[in-house]
Amino acid sequence: MTQAALFVDERRLSERLAALARIGATPTGGVNRPALSAEDAEAQALMASWGRALDLTPSRDDAGNFFLRLNGQDPDAAPVLSGSHLDSQPTGGRYDGVFGVVAALEAAQALREAGITPRRSLDVVAWMNEEGSRFAPGMMGAAVFAGDRTLADIGSVRDADGICVADALQDTAMRLAQLPHRPLAGAVHAYVEAHIEQGPVLDRLGIPVGVVTGIQGKHTFRVVVDGEAAHAGTSSRTERRDALLAALAMVQALTAELHDAEDQVKFTVGRFEVTPNAPSVVPSRVLFSIDLRHPDTDTLRRLSAAVEPLCQAHAGPCKVTVTRLSAADSLVFPDAMRARVKSAADTLGIASMELRSAAGHDARYLHSVTPSAMVFVPSRDGITHNETEFTEPADLADGTRVLTEVLQGLVG
Repeated sequence: MTQAALFVDERRLSERLAALARIGATPTGGVNRPALSAEDAEAQALMASWGRALDLTPSRDDAGNFFLRLNGQDPDAAPVLSGSHLDSQPTGGRYDGVFGVVAALEAAQALREAGITPRRSLDVVAWMNEEGSRFAPGMMGAAVFAGDRTLADIGSVRDADGICVADALQDTAMRLAQLPHRPLAGAVHAYVEAHIEQGPVLDRLGIPVGVVTGIQGKHTFRVVVDGEAAHAGTSSRTERRDALLAALAMVQALTAELHDAEDQVKFTVGRFEVTPNAPSVVPSRVLFSIDLRHPDTDTLRRLSAAVEPLCQAHAGPCKVTVTRLSAADSLVFPDAMRARVKSAADTLGIASMELRSAAGHDARYLHSVTPSAMVFVPSRDGITHNETEFTEPADLADGTRVLTEVLQGLVG
């Protein structure tokens, strides 16, 4: 059988990535493309145009997930899915997520150019709101697809401007009204996601492909501290219900409690909002986020259980409300799927190594409904969620060749 991986075109791959990077481009070379934004819709429309040129069928589902289908010979066979996401962080790079979508499209084109009509259909997919930077938590589209969340669950979530997901979904659907509607979910034979590593391991070792063993767990929280606004010059210390001081006490206590000598715990407060945020007013409310990660599920659950009691213990005269937004435990991808990735790299003569993903990905949710795997390529200096994010074109091409080899075996 012809190896479709031989038809992967490094230049074409780079040109498509560059074209998508122009949608939501920042002045310093990065990308700002929020989920369910005009820029997100424009990126999907561009993907649809590329797909149509290859006779791939575009569609979208009710959760805002975007698909391009390479039709297989057997319409009743469950399809193979491959992709990632098109949304970015506010100061994101041009490879995070997007590489996986473009690589899957390149794999579909390589299959076509090799003259292969697969038995199963191949669906290139861009999942809605992986990043969670506009609507929290992230990975909404994949979670709804996998049945872990419902449209009702996500519909009421609002961004910083008060826009809810339900309205943003409707707005994006209107922008992309020319794309056919696709039923939500359905049987899936397998899922494979290509992604930049977002860490330094592959780059430091000079290895072009990572065989991802699994994804470390991540629990997220929203903490709201309610105090009382007061005049900075007239209110006494004993009278004050200072929400900011209470919030700072909570963060300090959490930092101390979650510290570990091995540096395995990843504790981040990435969002901090103060109300009314005025120089001469005692803060009446503080909202902050907690992102807690650890590779061991039991440890993660134990640490996660300590979050609310610690916040309550350091609330002082204020009221605190802790809401768990997500609780994704650590996972290990199936041995058989990992073996497919390793075998594909070996067959193509591309060096590879096994490593765990420290970052979360949509594959976390697909893992619960179908055999899943991930293919990593290096991130220069491990830099990501940053406008200087970079991966060598040759590494992107090698990762795409491995992805194509794996997909060719899965679609039959």
